[in-house]
Amino acid sequence: MSEVRIVAEARTEFGKGPARRTRRAGKVPAVLYGHGDKPRHFALPGHELMLALKHDSNALLALQTEDGEQLALPKVVVRDPIRRTLEHVDLVAVRRGEKVTVDVPLTLVGSAAPDVLVDQQRSTLSVEAEATHLPTGFEVSIEGLKVGGTIHASDVKLPAGATLVDDPETVLVQGLGAPTAEALEAELDAAAAELAPAEAAEEAPAEETAEAPEAAADEAPASEE
Repeated sequence: MSEVRIVAEARTEFGKGPARRTRRAGKVPAVLYGHGDKPRHFALPGHELMLALKHDSNALLALQTEDGEQLALPKVVVRDPIRRTLEHVDLVAVRRGEKVTVDVPLTLVGSAAPDVLVDQQRSTLSVEAEATHLPTGFEVSIEGLKVGGTIHASDVKLPAGATLVDDPETVLVQGLGAPTAEALEAELDAAAAELAPAEAAEEAPAEETAEAPEAAADEAPASEE
């Protein structure tokens, strides 16, 4: 993986107000942790950071700070829920040759057997590797996957220098039988049968309420006597 050089401007003001001003200036508030040092606060250029994280959530950032270069990996990335713009980033400091644990995205390739539903139970795989040689993604072949077939974490081929952190028996993908039209219709009928008593119970109080005024009218003369 390649390093992304990015200028890191030190931040001295904290809180919601200064953070908003940082974002309005096209920058992203960031905090760097790690190696027992005190957290360091930076403002990173928004466009460059967005491009760095667009295709690699584990992008290795070479921060250009006042104190020199510092390698860092994204730990927590906060995005605006609607615009998807970067709001805040937590970074972890790393060194060359240091091993770190990261979650690497999985991509399914190939085609399962006919009438097989592919159930992907995990979208990432946790591995340990050198900070400067992190895998960007793993391809998992589902070619010919049959009903009842499974692909485990141990089935993924790792690059040299990387070791598996997840349990080797973790199921990543499973082949399920596609339901027939008859089975789907039976499930719909069963669901409708379960809902019928509940709907009837909801309608009953409404009928009783409608009859209540008549009962009250019949009782009124008796109370006046």
